[in-house]
Amino acid sequence: PTFYRIVKQKAVSDFKPDPYVVTLLNCALWLFYGMPFVHPDSILVITINGIGFVTELAYIFVFLIFSPGSQRLKVFIALVVEVVFFVIVVFVTMYVFSTTKERSLVVGIICIVFNILMYVSPLTVMGIVIKTKSVKYMPFYLSLANFFNGVIWLVYSLLKLDINILIPNGLGTISGALQLILYAAFYKTTRWEDDVDVRPRSEVQVSNV
Repeated sequence: PTFYRIVKQKAVSDFKPDPYVVTLLNCALWLFYGMPFVHPDSILVITINGIGFVTELAYIFVFLIFSPGSQRLKVFIALVVEVVFFVIVVFVTMYVFSTTKERSLVVGIICIVFNILMYVSPLTVMGIVIKTKSVKYMPFYLSLANFFNGVIWLVYSLLKLDINILIPNGLGTISGALQLILYAAFYKTTRWEDDVDVRPRSEVQVSNV
């Protein structure tokens, strides 16, 4: 919906690129983590994050097209920083660590950090919901998808006994559940007729691990 609105208006308005830029790096790191020379037998991690990586690239491409010059430059700089960081991670992983166990540990820890950042990002929106007693700041289907995304990857991590996927998605399941609880608690007090501009920071990318 956000990018449909951007294309329709031919302007990004007050929308921020931060969530999409961060999620792009998150997908890239998990994609690297799932490679056979890092963490063998992780085909599902590769496929879902490969799709997520392409999707985020498309989002950012649209954002760049309709952004003013100054903002476009900031996004470009952020992408360059991400590329440099990713290259460093790949280089260190491949040339410093020789076994898949060591590589899985190092890359897994990095992925955990970025995955947790992705999941906790709705906390600011949840604070606004409590303050305003309005869930118009927190789209229901995004909260629902966030919850089920965490649950599914949590189950997957238990089946695979993968602690690196278990930790962030366990927190993601809790985060999603809290959002749904808040939605139920403040649904009746929400003034739906008010025109509230929902910022994209509430739109958590949940197609990734």
